[in-house]
Amino acid sequence: MRTILKISGILMVIGFAIACASQKGQQKQDEGFVSLFDGKTTTEWRGYNQEAFPVKGWVVEDGTLHVLGSGKGEAGGGGDIITKKKYRNFELSLEWKVSEGANSGIFYLAQEKPDQPIWKSAPEMQILDNEKHPDAKLGVDGNRMAGSLYDLIPGKPKAVKPAGEWNQVKIMVYKGTVVHWVNGVNVLEYHLWTPEWKEMCANSKFKDFTDFVNTAEEGYIGLQDHGDDVWFRNIKIKEL
Repeated sequence: MRTILKISGILMVIGFAIACASQKGQQKQDEGFVSLFDGKTTTEWRGYNQEAFPVKGWVVEDGTLHVLGSGKGEAGGGGDIITKKKYRNFELSLEWKVSEGANSGIFYLAQEKPDQPIWKSAPEMQILDNEKHPDAKLGVDGNRMAGSLYDLIPGKPKAVKPAGEWNQVKIMVYKGTVVHWVNGVNVLEYHLWTPEWKEMCANSKFKDFTDFVNTAEEGYIGLQDHGDDVWFRNIKIKEL
């Protein structure tokens, strides 16, 4: 009996040590990140070109930030939301999940101008149900599929999980260098303000939008209301 108790005690100590090591590892991993959504409140966000968070179209639900499907595309719902603070050099990390056939996006370095939609000034990581949304088959070489720099650079390799499953993504912006990760996979990298960037914009739908071509060095993080049910959680950012 004493031998059994001794072994049990040793196993408990080992289990405790493993748990402590895991916790320290997680703390080290999260070091420097600040939460932009605590699963309960929307204090870090407001509506684009609005003073407060939208009273309709978005809800906090089961620890997620849920944009409610209006079925009216960008014309319905509560509109896009942005952070209250602007960011320059950063790592943004979050998880998203879409309903079948859904479309949304993550904007960064966004400017806020009256009577101008957010996408006219901000690069966008596309969020999409690649299987059922028609936008996945438009554009060039898959540059409108999830993870891509929308309508400009396709995310390769394809690392996106299907509708109904959570995807973890990260966006790094540092002195003009931008990198997209999807589920731990580096899917694209590009460089703002370079001749290559301007040439790419000149051959795209953004060619006439000066605020996009000359993307700002500092701007808001934005989440898109495209009229579909989309969920976000674990939204955090680390300034670099």
